[in-house]
Amino acid sequence: MVIARAYTHARWRAAEAAFGATAVLLAASCTASDTPSVAPSQSGGTPDAVASRPSSARPSSASPAEVARKRAKAAYAAMWRDMARAGKTADWRSPKLAAHATGDALSVMSRVLYADHVNGLVSKGAPKNSPKVTSVAPPDRPTTVMIEDCGDSTDWLQYRKDTGKLADDKPGGRRAITAEVKQQVDGTWKVTRFAVDGLGSC
Repeated sequence: MVIARAYTHARWRAAEAAFGATAVLLAASCTASDTPSVAPSQSGGTPDAVASRPSSARPSSASPAEVARKRAKAAYAAMWRDMARAGKTADWRSPKLAAHATGDALSVMSRVLYADHVNGLVSKGAPKNSPKVTSVAPPDRPTTVMIEDCGDSTDWLQYRKDTGKLADDKPGGRRAITAEVKQQVDGTWKVTRFAVDGLGSC
């Protein structure tokens, strides 16, 4: 597993050596239990106590772990949408890249887009993602969520900016992706690291 081979097939190949040390740490994180612990319902009280509440009270049915999973998956999916939009013009300085990514994840995306800019490449289309949460930590009030995905770049390829011709020498395809998503100090969730395996790995 290597960190952040970025987004189309060619970009994944180009960035495959980046952040190797981070990849090792991320791989270690992935060995956590595949069955995340879920905190008990936060509605609180005994059944009688719940029943005695006014009818207008609506206790939340979602635990902190469930909320964390939902927000982390949303941030992960949004990160790839941000990347796809920026890739249309190879805008490596797009402020939108930082909306759902930070740390190594943001650095890799910016570097890959900068390389595209220098090489006169843009991307068309969008990736297809199917993220699944594999663990949350700590279980009672999660601030870190690990995600696994099978990213498909079949319809997300590179083109020459000057001619509009396809630049990828090979078609896209499916690759296994592992990502770490963390809650930030302002309460938002952002992808901090991601790793991508080889073509056909999922």
